[in-house]
Order: sequence, then C-alpha cells, then structure tokens
Amino acid sequence: MANKGVLAIGAVVIILLLVGGYFLFIGESVNVYMDGENITAQTTISPFSGVDTGKLNDEICELTFQNMNNTTGDAKSLKQGILRICLAHGLDNVKVHLNSPLGEDEIPILFHVEGTSMYPTLNDGQTVLVEKTKDIKVGNIVVADSDEYGNIIKRVSQIKGDQVYLTSDNTNVDYEYINGTRYETKGITTWVGINDIYGVVVQY
Repeated sequence: MANKGVLAIGAVVIILLLVGGYFLFIGESVNVYMDGENITAQTTISPFSGVDTGKLNDEICELTFQNMNNTTGDAKSLKQGILRICLAHGLDNVKVHLNSPLGEDEIPILFHVEGTSMYPTLNDGQTVLVEKTKDIKVGNIVVADSDEYGNIIKRVSQIKGDQVYLTSDNTNVDYEYINGTRYETKGITTWVGINDIYGVVVQY
C-alpha cells in the first residue's frame, strides 16, 4: 500500500512537472480570430495562474472591436494592446496570434453600402469585405472616415503625399426642386487624409 501511495504521488509530481514545463518552454498564448464582424479570443495559460480567462477574453474581444472601428488601428497596435491587457492580469510571457479569412495578422471589416453613389460597382445595401491597411493605390475602392460625410466608400482617384482624393463610380447627375429652387445632386468627391482610411475593399 505504501508503495502504491508513493507511486501515486510520483505520478502527480510528474504530471505537474510536465504541465509546468510545457508553459515554461512553449509559453502562454492568445489566439484571436476575426471574420470582419465576429471576434473570438482563446487564451492558453497555466492552470496555476489564477487568471479569470473569461474576463481576459472579453477584454481582448472589446479591444479588438475598438481597433477594427478605429482608422488608426492595425495589427501591431492591436497586439501591443492585447499584451498590455495580459500584463494587467499578471501574464508577462504571452504570444499573441491574430487570424482571419484574409490570413495571419490581417484585420478584416464588413462594411454595409448605403446609397447608390458607387453604382454599378456596388449596390445600396450590399456588404463588402474590407482589409485594414494604409497600403492603397489609385483605382482601389476604400472605406474612409470623412469629416464632412462620415463613413464613406469611394474609389481612390488621386494620391498626393498623405492626401487621398476619393470619387464616386456613379457619375449620373440628378436634379430636384425644393421650394421652387433647382438643386443638382451627384456623387460625393472629397479629399481625406491617409489616416482617415480604414482599408481597401477586397471582396464584394
């Protein structure tokens, strides 16, 4: 009986050493998956850490959501923010992995088109997939945050330094009378800064 007890204690010690060794050499990790609209976070940490992983994952998802909806947010700043959250929970040796349908360290956003200014390329109510990036080229369709118009989806027509000229694909001009006065309506054209760009439309 004594030998069995010793064996049992030995087995427990070996298991603890194996578990501890795994996290010592492999490390703790956070895996975040984004599909453009939904976010999931999964943490792999030592069972002895005492960390509330549910709360940790919720904070990571909230930060990721904020990053997706911020024009200046990118994969680097998101990873740094996640590491700060982990450190606040007492985790200082965490590897962060970001994944999405666009690939590793790529952040997607689903954007819903409103209006007909991009017709016939895009239709009112259509959903498009946007890749968060500042690497834009003339001819790209981008989503931007305009001081004058709010969130808009337009085509890049010119790039001058850090300024980007956006135009509508729909070139039709309409007229309407309001209180006897004739008004011309046409698609938006506007300049925005490169930092006002959310990203490039990659699927529609």
